Amino acid sequence: MVEMKTEAEIDAMAAAGAVVAEALREVAAHAAAGRTTADLDSIAAQILADHGATSPFKGYHPNWAPGPFPAVLCVSVNDAVVHGIPGPRVLADGDLVSVDFGAILNGWCGDAARSVVVGTPTQADLALIEATDAALAAGIAAARPGNTLGDIGYAISSTVRDAGYALLADHGGHGIGHTMHEAPHVPNVGRRGEGMRLRPGLVIAIEPMLIADATEDYLHDADGWTLRTASGARAAHSEHTVAITAQGPRILTL
Repeated sequence: MVEMKTEAEIDAMAAAGAVVAEALREVAAHAAAGRTTADLDSIAAQILADHGATSPFKGYHPNWAPGPFPAVLCVSVNDAVVHGIPGPRVLADGDLVSVDFGAILNGWCGDAARSVVVGTPTQADLALIEATDAALAAGIAAARPGNTLGDIGYAISSTVRDAGYALLADHGGHGIGHTMHEAPHVPNVGRRGEGMRLRPGLVIAIEPMLIADATEDYLHDADGWTLRTASGARAAHSEHTVAITAQGPRILTL
C-alpha cells in the first residue's frame, strides 16, 4: 500500500532529511587519503547520536541478504556501485567513493547518497559524477503532480543514455516514510505516461546509479551486500528524498 503524507508529516521528514544532509556533508569532507571506510561510518554514526536519531541501515535484513547490514553508512569504492560495507579499507588518492546514508528521527526516515573523489580526480570520474547528479536532477524535475513514475524513469534514463553511460540493472528508488523502503518502486528506466500517477503527499527516494560504460550488469561480493560492476568500470550514485507537493517537488535531504 502506498502511504500518503500530510504537510506536517512531510515537514517532519524534512527534519530527518536535514540530519542525512549534514552527515553526508561531513562524510564527504573527511573522505581523504589515509582514512578508512570505517572512519567514515564512525563520523556518520556520531551525527546520528548528536541529533538523537537512529539508523534505518544498521540491522536492516532483507530476505536476499545473508545477514543484517552491520553499519549506518554504505561506502562503495570505485567499481562498487551500492551497499558497500565499511571496514578497514584505506582510501587512496583518486578513489571514487559513493556514500549512502539514512536517518530515523521522531519516527520518520530520510535517505540520500552522493559520490565524491578522494584527492585528485580524473576528468572521467568528474564527468561520471556530474552525469549522475544530472540524472537525479532530471528525475526530481519530473516528480510533479499529474506525471507518472514512468515519467521519472524516462527522465533519468534518457539523461543517462544521452551522456553515454549505463544504469545499474534492476535497481531504482522507493517510497519512504515511517520505514526506509515503502511502496512504490521508483524506476530509473521508464516510459512516459506509464505507471502510478503522482499526487501531493507521495514521498519517494529517487536514486540513479550510473556505470562508466555501457554494461549494466553487476556481481555480488562475497559479503552478500556489495554490488560491483561486472565489467570493472567505475560507478557513481546520487539520491535525494523528495516529496510531491502541489507546488512541485520538494527535496527533503538538501
